This record gives sequence, structure tokens and C-alpha cells, in this order.
Amino acid sequence: MAALAGCGGAGLGGGAADDTVTVFAAASLTESFTRLGEDFEAAHEGTTVVFNFAGSAALAAQVDQGAPADVFASADRRNMATVTGAGHADGDPVVFVRNQLVVAVPRGNPRGVAGLADLARPGVKVALCAEQVPCGAAARTALDAASIALTPVTLEQDVRGALSKVRLGEVDAALVYRTDALAAAADVTAVEFPESVRAVNDYPIVALREAPNPDGARAFVAYVRSQRGRAVLTEAGFQAP
Repeated sequence: MAALAGCGGAGLGGGAADDTVTVFAAASLTESFTRLGEDFEAAHEGTTVVFNFAGSAALAAQVDQGAPADVFASADRRNMATVTGAGHADGDPVVFVRNQLVVAVPRGNPRGVAGLADLARPGVKVALCAEQVPCGAAARTALDAASIALTPVTLEQDVRGALSKVRLGEVDAALVYRTDALAAAADVTAVEFPESVRAVNDYPIVALREAPNPDGARAFVAYVRSQRGRAVLTEAGFQAP
């Protein structure tokens, strides 16, 4: 979780507690939302944005269990439906970006991975996200579309966990989002594969009904969807919905 200090502009809310906006967001949004959070604070003097980045399934469960949050941004519709179905959403979620899978391999691609079929070669160690996590569900869809069966050496609880296995040299490849591979370009190479078009994830965002700072929640959602928000997200590799 990251807390960012605010500066400049006009504040939100009527006091110190009211001027904190707590955002639960999918792990794959870490870099882009952190940047947007800094910009949002600069536009609202005294406002602090606090992030909880994790797998969407874990975040949805936390919201459902009553964790105090103002905004939820999921990496898929399924986990957002968990939140909306329990009555926690303030209005209808809006899809603000999409993301697509790539195969992340160590920089230089020493195993010569050219597509999904290479992940099933003997001796190739692969990390996947667990299937209840959006990146894991997308990976299963892509593998099924390619009629490829493989046994991963690890199942991670969010996309950053899968990516870290590649960065640490513990696996030869991982199925991760294009945006995560781009953020880690100094350490990994992204291998595109055609089946990824069958497993594009929509990212919905919503202010929460029990938000401690409802004005701040609505303002942050609007900022993410603004021209500035779209520019930051596109630069990070996300696709327009």
C-alpha cells in the first residue's frame, strides 16, 4: 500500500480524515495509478491518495468484508461483479481500459520462446496466476484457445507475483499483462502471441457506497477517466475500451 503526500490546488472533504482517498486497485495498475495519484493530489491541496494494490479477487473479498475503501478498480468484470452484487457500488462500474496477455521471458529470451506452444516444451518452467485471479483466468482462456496443456511450477496470487518469478530467474516464462512486461522492460522481454486476443481483460472502476470520502471517490474516478488519465494509461500500455 502506498500513501502519497498532496500539494497544490483545492482540497476535497471537510477535514484531515475526509481528505484521504483510499483506492483498492488491481496490481497491474500499480505504476499508472501511482502516477495518477500524484497528479490528483497536486490538483487537490491537502488530499492524500492511499493505494491498496493486490489481486482483484483479494481486493473484492476485502471490500465485501467491510474494509474501508473509497474506490475499487478491478482487472476483470467477474471480481467487480462480486462487489456490485453485494451492493457495495455507488452507481454502475465503468470500463476504463483493457489489457492483454504476453509471455514474459528473461531479457534476451534465452529459451527462444516464440509462442504458447513453447511453454509446453520439456524442461521449460512456467509461472501462471491462479485461476481465480484475472490474469490466471485469462491465461486459461488463451491456453485453451491454443489447445495447449501445461503444468506450471507455481500459481501466483497476482500478476506481479508471476512476473517476479521471471525477474528472479526462478522460471523461464510467465503469462502476464502487456503493461506489466512493459514496466519491467529492463529485466524481461515480452513475447506476443495471437491467442491473446481471445483473452482481453476489461478493467472496470467504481466509487463505493460505503466510501468514507464519497466526494473524493467520485472525483478520483472522474480523474482516471479524464484526458490526463487516458494519456497516462495509454502510455503504460493499456488499451482504450
